[in-house]
Amino acid sequence: MDLVLQLLFTGIGIGSVYALVALGFVLIFRATNVVNFAQGEFSMVAAFLMVIFAVDLEWPYWLSFLLALAGMALYGVIFNLGVYYPLRHRTYLPVIISTIGASILVANTMLALYGPQPQVLSPVFETPGFNVGPVYLDSQYLLIIVVTMVLVAFQYWFFEHTLLGKKLQATSQDKEMASLLGIPVATMIMITFVYSAVLGGLAGILVAPILFVSIQMGGTIALKAFAATIIGGFGDVAGAIIGGLALGVIETFGAAYISVPYKDGFAFLVLVLFLVFRPQGLFGERVAEKA
Repeated sequence: MDLVLQLLFTGIGIGSVYALVALGFVLIFRATNVVNFAQGEFSMVAAFLMVIFAVDLEWPYWLSFLLALAGMALYGVIFNLGVYYPLRHRTYLPVIISTIGASILVANTMLALYGPQPQVLSPVFETPGFNVGPVYLDSQYLLIIVVTMVLVAFQYWFFEHTLLGKKLQATSQDKEMASLLGIPVATMIMITFVYSAVLGGLAGILVAPILFVSIQMGGTIALKAFAATIIGGFGDVAGAIIGGLALGVIETFGAAYISVPYKDGFAFLVLVLFLVFRPQGLFGERVAEKA
C-alpha cells in the first residue's frame, strides 16, 4: 500500500503536466477548430528561456520565471500572427501543416543554439521534499500538483464568472454569431493563443527540473497530452484534465509493475483501446451526420 500511494502521488504529478498541455490543445481547438501540433514546443521554449535567464545569465529564479512567462505570452502572439492568422480562412489541413512546420522550425532552432546535450535546470525549492507517513512528497511534484489545481480553479472562475471568459466561450462555440454580436473574434483568438502558450510554458518550466531541458521534451509531452485530450473527449476541458491525470497514473504504475523501458507505450495502448471501444472519449458525445 505504501508503494501504491507513492506511485499515485508521482503519477498525479506527471499527469498534471500532461493536463496543462492538453488544456492548451483543447482551448485552441475550441477557438479555431484546428489542432495545434506545436503545443509541445511551447513547453520546450519556456524551459529553454528559463535556462537562458536563470542559468546562462544567472538572474534570480523568480525574475527568470516571470520573464519566461512573459516571453511565452509574446511567443503566443507571434505564433498566432505568423502561423494561424494568415490561414484563418483556409480549411483546417493547411493550418495543421503550418503548426507542424512551426514545431519543426522551433525545435531545430533550439538544436542549433544549444545542441543535443540536455540542459539542467534547478528546482524551485532547495528542500527536495518531506515525508507524510510512508509517502515521500517530492517538492517539485507537489508544486506541479498545486499549480495545476490553482489553474483549474482559476479557469473555472474565469470562464464562468467574467465577461471576457464568456466572450471567449461564445467565440469558441460560434465565431460568426459572436462577430455579429460585436465580439472581436480575432482578438479573442489571439488571447486564446497567448493563454495556451503560457499554459504550455508553465508546464514546461515545472517539469524541466525532473525531465531535463532538451529539444525532445516538447514532442514527448505533446504526444501524451494529445492522447489525454482524445481519451477525455476532444474539445472537453474537464476531459483534458482528467485524461492527463489518468495517463500520468497509468504510465507510472505501468513502469513500476510491468516495464520501465516501455512506460511511454502504456499511454498509447490506452489511447488505442479508447479509439477502438469509445472513440468519443470519456466526456465526448457520439455525433451522427446525415448523408
